Amino acid sequence: MKWAKDNPDLFAMMEKTRMYVFRNLDPEEPIQTSGYICNFEDLEIKSVLLDEILKNPEHPNKDCIIHFDIRSLRDAQAIVKEAGIAESSQFIEENSHPRLWRLLAETDLQKLDLHTAEQAFVRYKNYQGIKFVKRLHNLQSEALRQAEVAVYFGKFEEAERMYLDMDRRDLAVDLRMKLGNGFRVVQLLQTGSGHGDDSLLEQAHNEIGEYFADRQKWANAVPYFVQGRNHERLAECYYMLEDYQALENLANSLPENNKLLPDISHKFVTVGMSEQAVAAFLKCNRPKDAVDVCVNLNQWSKAVELAKEHNMKEIGSLLARYASQLLEKNKPLDAVELYRKANYFFDAAKLMFKIADEEAKKRTKPLRVKKLYVMSALLVEQYHEQIKNSQREKVKGKTSEATSALAGLLEEDVLSTDSRLIDNAWRGAEAYHFFILAQRQLYEGYVDTAMKTALHLRDYEDIIPAVEIYSLLALCACANRAFGTCSKAFVKLESLENLSPDQKLQYEELALQIFTKHYPKDSKKSDLDGLLEEGEGKLPTCVATGRPITEYQFWMCNICKHCVQAQEISNYNFCPLCHSSVAY
Repeated sequence: MKWAKDNPDLFAMMEKTRMYVFRNLDPEEPIQTSGYICNFEDLEIKSVLLDEILKNPEHPNKDCIIHFDIRSLRDAQAIVKEAGIAESSQFIEENSHPRLWRLLAETDLQKLDLHTAEQAFVRYKNYQGIKFVKRLHNLQSEALRQAEVAVYFGKFEEAERMYLDMDRRDLAVDLRMKLGNGFRVVQLLQTGSGHGDDSLLEQAHNEIGEYFADRQKWANAVPYFVQGRNHERLAECYYMLEDYQALENLANSLPENNKLLPDISHKFVTVGMSEQAVAAFLKCNRPKDAVDVCVNLNQWSKAVELAKEHNMKEIGSLLARYASQLLEKNKPLDAVELYRKANYFFDAAKLMFKIADEEAKKRTKPLRVKKLYVMSALLVEQYHEQIKNSQREKVKGKTSEATSALAGLLEEDVLSTDSRLIDNAWRGAEAYHFFILAQRQLYEGYVDTAMKTALHLRDYEDIIPAVEIYSLLALCACANRAFGTCSKAFVKLESLENLSPDQKLQYEELALQIFTKHYPKDSKKSDLDGLLEEGEGKLPTCVATGRPITEYQFWMCNICKHCVQAQEISNYNFCPLCHSSVAY
């Protein structure tokens, strides 16, 4: 059973395959149907054939929904169709219901009986209908009234035909524009001519573009948005199609400070295209946003460049903040890369030296530590070059290169607070280079060369633990049968304060075993004594062999400024210390 939503005196009920409608508990004649009552409103009953739907629930059919008119509506339709307006009005007055007044109003509209239609709309309480009838009153042409009525009843094809017959193509275009039928608008405009056709064509093309865009057919929508000059929707289509080249071309074609440029910039940011995003932001005079883009996408060198061009001062604080975040996340190498990309080489070098020192304390692989120290020194060299270049740009007029270099050194002296980084940048790399080289020579059987290389390590006790230096020196000297040098190394080991008593005892026992069999004296006195007394002396040391260079001709690396003997460098393609190309 179902009560009518708009009349408390009406309800419908089913009895097997018969449907009864009751008005004030008086039943109407039954209707044969096997449907289930769904809705009862406006003197109509909506019924659903559930049995038919459940036969194929995945593919329901609209025919399974049936509408039934109750008797009063059927009688009113018959009277309105066959009898006159007076009789129809009298019947509906006696059986007053909004649905019946709507029926009378629509029938009178079709007959263009505007007076009666207006009264029916008043009784129906339809304000829009009343306004429509009043508008029809103001139309002088009968044909135009008929066309408007056809539009009211949704007969658009018929109404368009009437407009064209009256030579009112403009009304036909307006009708299709209201319906959003851009295809038909374009056809109508192309078959006729008139003022304002260009703007209407653009609007129609935009309607077609929206039609395809709503269905996510972006490629089909693009040409229509181009013809409609709808840059905003065109940018959206290019973005959805991932046609970023077309999106960049669109941004380049827009005038400066166009309101669409920031939106295009944000689209580029979402896909990581920093260069295009920056160009768009700069075109709309928003350098701060351009710098933020570079920061967010880790393009720090570009961010610094933009900040300098537009006299921004906050880039230093941004770098420091981001670097601190990376350090908090235990990503020191990322922080070094951050400073390096931003051309803050001195800050990168300080951080890299710190990393190298920490790795050295952990006693990790010497080769890894050497690489870290080399990277630190290379950053310092880049810092030197940066200072010199900046001074060359600042010094104007005819000044000598020596004057420019001197100015760079003076500025380095002012800016630098860590003399170790500036003056001894390669010291850590040298220490671990000779440490690795001595062991390699020892294992390859070049014991004399290994010992001479190990002797250089005595100058690097602040970098490599002394116990490792003198243990290696003692080993190399013993293998080279230079027991005098070996004895001095053991004396140094036994005097180290940071060794435990057990360790010292082990060194003493080992020394006793060696020197009870061998007298603590070197077999090559002159050569070894000179090395022991002078160490490196004033002669440059070959980083390939560890031997002092006594010849006048030798090769010097352009990067690290370290030397290699002329006969040795032919065996290398890269510098043994900094690994830069020999042909650099």
